[in-house]
Amino acid sequence: MIVGVPGESFPGERRVALVPVVIPGLAKAGFEVVVEAGAGVEAGYPDAEYAAKGAKILRTRAEVFGAADIVVQVLCYGSNDRTGKADLPLMRRGQGLIGYLRPLGSLETLREIAATGVTSFSIELMPRTTRAQSMDALSSMGTICGYKAVLIAADTVPKIFPMLTTAAGTITPARVLVIGAGVAGLQAIATARRLGAVVSAYDLRPAVKEQVQSLGGRFVELPLEAKDAQDTSGYAKAQDEDFYRRQRELLGQVIAQSDVVITAAVVPGKKSPVLVTRDMVARMAPGSVIVDLASERGGNCELTVPEERIVSGGVTIIGSINLATSVPFHASQMYSRNLAAFLIHLVKDGKLLINLEDEITRTTLLTHEGEIVNDRVREFFSLPALAVPSQAGGSR
Repeated sequence: MIVGVPGESFPGERRVALVPVVIPGLAKAGFEVVVEAGAGVEAGYPDAEYAAKGAKILRTRAEVFGAADIVVQVLCYGSNDRTGKADLPLMRRGQGLIGYLRPLGSLETLREIAATGVTSFSIELMPRTTRAQSMDALSSMGTICGYKAVLIAADTVPKIFPMLTTAAGTITPARVLVIGAGVAGLQAIATARRLGAVVSAYDLRPAVKEQVQSLGGRFVELPLEAKDAQDTSGYAKAQDEDFYRRQRELLGQVIAQSDVVITAAVVPGKKSPVLVTRDMVARMAPGSVIVDLASERGGNCELTVPEERIVSGGVTIIGSINLATSVPFHASQMYSRNLAAFLIHLVKDGKLLINLEDEITRTTLLTHEGEIVNDRVREFFSLPALAVPSQAGGSR
């Protein structure tokens, strides 16, 4: 079974899907790895390291797609809406494709991918279960994003984070508020605490209170009760506008007292809820910073401009997306280990198994034999049920 690693083509993307350290383990499991020349250079992994671990270096992207039984990427077409479409002619029927595919994004794009005949697996759909933990790339990249968001905020805010007692007097610590205590939010809390800030956090899911407190943060409790606060995968569920209106009213005072606000409230497949309004930003002290980790889906701050840094009334609002690529060495390492575990799970005796009784396979399988076969995705786009559910038995 040949696994192909093309270089990432999305502008500014520096990660690579597999790093050299996982190649011996994949070889032991029966895989051969081919890598496009230069694919890992920007992440800190030169071709010589891949070759030393047993990978074969191929000159062009077309050669990698042509040789590979399974292609692994970070941003496949779907999540790469700028240059990813150029990969469509390189795909072939029966070939495997694994990576970020943005399954709840564009239906037209998903149909284009399905039309190539590839059997694609979307990393975003990985279930959050104990069995799938080693394959959970969303959590890995969320960890990187939460860490980096705090560093960006600390570098931008005109204050230092820790309390210092000096000959010039005592400097009070910065106050950081994290909204959304998922994986990224929890890492942001931990990082801000390590830097010495006083950290508070809010999440509509009461269940995360203990996790926030275990990291040294104060959990902000609002007299609000969310209906079905989280789905079966542990993600926050969207609420009605009345809930968000009351939430904004109650959060306003906490935000006004914060030097840094990091927002990470994302609802899969939906526009990010606006939790920080223009009026709330106006009440913040000049020099305050907002880092909006939900900016790719519109942002949790009303003023966020995706991929830009703006200043409003002295408050800096940072709409960075794809922060994980700014730490490409370790982000690639983490993602690579997730993919290697997933590959070993999917392939047995040199064959790609499509076992729909297995939860991990069933929930991540996106397209197969020309169809969008994922039940969750079909329901999201209001597509009719397939005549034979998922049409994807057997192996290849």
